[in-house]
Order: sequence, then structure tokens, then C-alpha cells
Amino acid sequence: MNIIRSKIVELNTIPAIAYKIKMKTGGSGVKIHRTDVDETAFAKIDKRTGGIRRDVRVSEDIFPEEAFDEAVGLLIGMPFSARGKVKFIAAETADTDEIAAPEDEAPGVHDDISANVVDSDEFTTIIAMYADMSGKMNYQLMNKHFIQFAARNKTVADMVGKNASVEDILLYIVKNRAAYFTDNKELLPDDMALALIDAIEDIDPRSAFKELKLHIRKMLSR
Repeated sequence: MNIIRSKIVELNTIPAIAYKIKMKTGGSGVKIHRTDVDETAFAKIDKRTGGIRRDVRVSEDIFPEEAFDEAVGLLIGMPFSARGKVKFIAAETADTDEIAAPEDEAPGVHDDISANVVDSDEFTTIIAMYADMSGKMNYQLMNKHFIQFAARNKTVADMVGKNASVEDILLYIVKNRAAYFTDNKELLPDDMALALIDAIEDIDPRSAFKELKLHIRKMLSR
């Protein structure tokens, strides 16, 4: 069965997902599903103010006002369509194809390097710098800044002069920028830097370093 609803968004205020629904009685509302406990809440959106009118029975401890405010902000402008009813089941264990990052482990000590890099200061800083208001990566801006660095960096020029590979030059640029952005004096080791590149590229493989790689190839062809 389909319902008339928006896409799902993930909240930062609390562990939860949210979506907007069209109501039979007119108007729309927001539904929030907690992802850590089996709890769901609903609030109608006031057409006049754009704010929410929550059910008095909804616990403010489990669903604070800030969570509804965040949900409304994220869902503004999202169109409705006939979509499948949301069935949310919290899983305690990771599937075989999922990367596990146990909550009781400190960042950086996970068994999988991909989990460690996503927890790293380098990854979170780059995402924060180049994500737009909707949370999507602005790869055009990131590539522009990385190209500006590559064009004036002596080490990059030396690597080009020695006919280094595109991959090696990209690796150096990303290691340097990651260290600079996080104010670290030491560059990431190669395995972490490669995992960082992989994590960034996995967001959108077609766009991540497209312009930067093209610029490096042009430098090498001169």
C-alpha cells in the first residue's frame, strides 16, 4: 500500500527519521520515527505559521520540540508522491554487506578502515566544508580549491616533472589538504588517505575528483 508522503530525511537532533504526509482532513503533517527505540510521533503543520501543532500525548523527552523544528526545516519544499508505507525495523546487528562501527568503540579503533575514516576529523571536516544546506557535497567548489592548491604547490610541480601518476598526485593533494583543514602537522598514512578518497568518491563517483583529475592530466601533458 502506498501513501502520499515526501521522501525520508534523517535528523541530527535525535536518532530518528522523518517524513511529511498529506492528511485526509486537509493540510499536512510530520511523522518522526526514532531509530534507537520503538517510538513514533506525529504533529500537524500549521498552514498559517508553518510551525507544528503536536499531540499533547507526545513525550517531549523522546520527541523534543527541536526535533520537530529540524524535521520541518529539512522537509520544506519536498514534494509529495505516492510512496510505500514506511516500515522501520531497527537492526541490532549489521548485515554481512554492511560496515560495522560499534557504538561502544571509540572513533579510530574500529576493525574496518572505512569505519575509521568516516569517523576521522579529516573526513568530517571536508564534508562540513563542502556540504551545502541540504547536506549534499558541493564537488565543484571542492575541486576548485584543490586545483588552486595544485597549481601553486612546489611538491605537486616536482611530481609532475617526474611524471608521477595521476593517482599518486591526487593522493598527495588530498593528504595535504586534509592535514591543512584539520591543522595536523603530519599527513595521513597512505592507507587512510586512500580510504578517505574512497569514502569521498562513494558519495558521487561521477563528480568527486573529476575536475581535479582532469587538471592533473593537463599538467602532465604539458
